[in-house]
Amino acid sequence: MECTVRWTGNMTFLAETASNHVVAMDGAPEGGGRNLAPRPMEMVLAGTGGCTAYDVVLILRKSGQDVTGCEVKLSSERAAADPKVFTKIHMHFTLRGRNLKRNLVEHAIRLSHEKYCSASIMLGKTAEITKDFEIAGE
Repeated sequence: MECTVRWTGNMTFLAETASNHVVAMDGAPEGGGRNLAPRPMEMVLAGTGGCTAYDVVLILRKSGQDVTGCEVKLSSERAAADPKVFTKIHMHFTLRGRNLKRNLVEHAIRLSHEKYCSASIMLGKTAEITKDFEIAGE
């Protein structure tokens, strides 16, 4: 996997991924940014949510579940001093579907966090990661 990040002035950066997508990142005004795009660490958190949601949907589909929606709300805490690594991350999953089995949802989330989601497994080296879920009505 490759990515090129280019500084475009002030504290704005453009990342071009190997799959030919471009993502902007910017800093906070107090750090010289203009608040035009997400901060780099917000992108790390968002990428982790995307990684685990992808896994959960795929695992549920392979388990024969008729999943129609998956949302992950992530909240985090970071260290006060540099490097300001994530120290706590909580993920709240909201799943939708027809007759979703609670035990299979729980199993899919567990498999993602213990085996498949590279991002959350990596962040788990510095952060305590907790998770819960709800199955919402269709």
